[in-house]
Amino acid sequence: MEFELRPWRLEDAAIMAVYADNEKVARNLRDVFPHPYAPENAEQFIHSCLAAEEGQALFRAITVDGQAVGSIALTRGGDVYRRSAELGYWLAEPHWGKGIMTGAVRRICAEGFARWDIVRIFAEPYAYNTPSRRVLEKAGFALEGVLRQSVWKRGKLLDSCMYALLRQEMRV
Repeated sequence: MEFELRPWRLEDAAIMAVYADNEKVARNLRDVFPHPYAPENAEQFIHSCLAAEEGQALFRAITVDGQAVGSIALTRGGDVYRRSAELGYWLAEPHWGKGIMTGAVRRICAEGFARWDIVRIFAEPYAYNTPSRRVLEKAGFALEGVLRQSVWKRGKLLDSCMYALLRQEMRV
């Protein structure tokens, strides 16, 4: 399916709030992503994306037919982690299973490696989130390990997985 990555726009807030207000999306993300998800949450998020310094973070809307249907971001580490970046993403449920996210991960990783002097991009999906783990694997990420009981989410201890893609492993 055709999609684009582009910077966020304030006019994306209304549709983002509709797609983000989904329990199936929220349960796989950090608690900073609220549920229920209100229009003000979308507006605050987009303002933070627009204010971000692109030398430190790349926030992109994933769009289909011009409409924002998800989000993907790379955030550079600091201090001893300054040569690494963390990948985060979510996609509206109607667009799951269509190859969009794998393509989006490949594109933003290529952009991150081209813009920055990083050598590693990592992501930490919850261990039970098989679809997200599969996205990373199809995009060339390697599972580096399982972090046992590393996450407290909704009153439960969960395992998470450490995936990483090194610059020299990037598929063009």
